[in-house]
Amino acid sequence: MTEDQSGVPTTEAEATEDAGRSREVVVPLRVYKTVTVFSTLIAVFSVVGGFILVDVATNRASAPASEIDVPVAIAGIGLILLGTVVYAFSTRFRTEEMGKSKDDADELSDNG
Repeated sequence: MTEDQSGVPTTEAEATEDAGRSREVVVPLRVYKTVTVFSTLIAVFSVVGGFILVDVATNRASAPASEIDVPVAIAGIGLILLGTVVYAFSTRFRTEEMGKSKDDADELSDNG
């Protein structure tokens, strides 16, 4: 058992759950939809563009190591990473109505 900021003892599971929720950003539904659509588009285009750049830099993976265009390959990998980061941060957003099914009053909290 640990204590929260108010000195109330908490279990490790409660502390982990509170830490996970502190990373979530509650927004209105309209903002959530906008963030989801645009972050997904940015992530998809970044990842696809990154793979295209890596493909161009390595001449469809057929170029010898001495002929690989290193700056273009690094830019491609950077785009892939950018898409990953954008998508990962977009998953932090949720609406007020988006609760976990475990939080419903009619279900036991020890079910999973």
